[in-house]
Order: sequence, then C-alpha cells, then structure tokens
Amino acid sequence: MTPYRHRVNYYETDKMGITHHANYIHWMEEARIDFLDQLGWSYDRLEALGVVSPVTGLACNYKAPTTFNDRVEVTVSVREYRCPKLVVAYEMRKEDGTLVLTGESSHVFLDRAGKFLRLKKVLPEFDAALRELAGAAKSGD
Repeated sequence: MTPYRHRVNYYETDKMGITHHANYIHWMEEARIDFLDQLGWSYDRLEALGVVSPVTGLACNYKAPTTFNDRVEVTVSVREYRCPKLVVAYEMRKEDGTLVLTGESSHVFLDRAGKFLRLKKVLPEFDAALRELAGAAKSGD
C-alpha cells in the first residue's frame, strides 16, 4: 500500500505555530479512507452495500511536533482483525524520517440497523482481504 501524504495547513496550527493535536486524528481518518480506497473497498462502496464502521476506540502517541507546511507521510496497516472488530495502526513521519505519531483506531462492522455484521458471510472478499492484511501484520511482513 502507498502511504497517505498530508501537507500541514496553516489553519491546523495553534498560536504557538505547532499543529494542534486534534488534527492528527483527522489525518488518521483521511489515511484510513485512502487505505480502503486502495484496497478497492471505499467507504462509499461499503455504505452503498449497507455496511457502516464506527470508531469504537482511539489511541495516539505523539512523538514530535509538526508545523505549517511540513509534509507528513501516514502509513496504515491492519493490526488486528477478528470480525466484527478491526484495529488499524498508524505511523506518521515527516519527510526527513522523524517519527511524529504512532496510533491506532478500533472499529466494528454494523448494518444500517446497528447490528453486528459477519463480513465472511456478507462480503467474503473484503473479509479475506482484511484477514490477509492482519496475517501479514502478525508475521511481520
């Protein structure tokens, strides 16, 4: 997968000129959307198929600040997948390689009525792709 790239906008910085911490969460979402697009399972496609995936947990470990005009690369991976639960890991780095953030978000898969979905039955191809990515994470690939 190709990492997501984000350029820090002026409005994302605070009075001290440093990126406000809440913006990193937005970048995680942007990167996750891009990741799913690259997999061929965009949010639009999933929602059209009646699948929603709310965030159930979020963790961020801030390592270094960013400032206006910094370019940040966000690497996304599947840390864990046990349907209906998905844990996505993130690593953000500046262009010079400086580690900015490590984090993760937890999600579940639901139908529009809010009931848990078993993707293996409903979307077996998507389930298989997530299982493969989670397996790669376990083996260190």
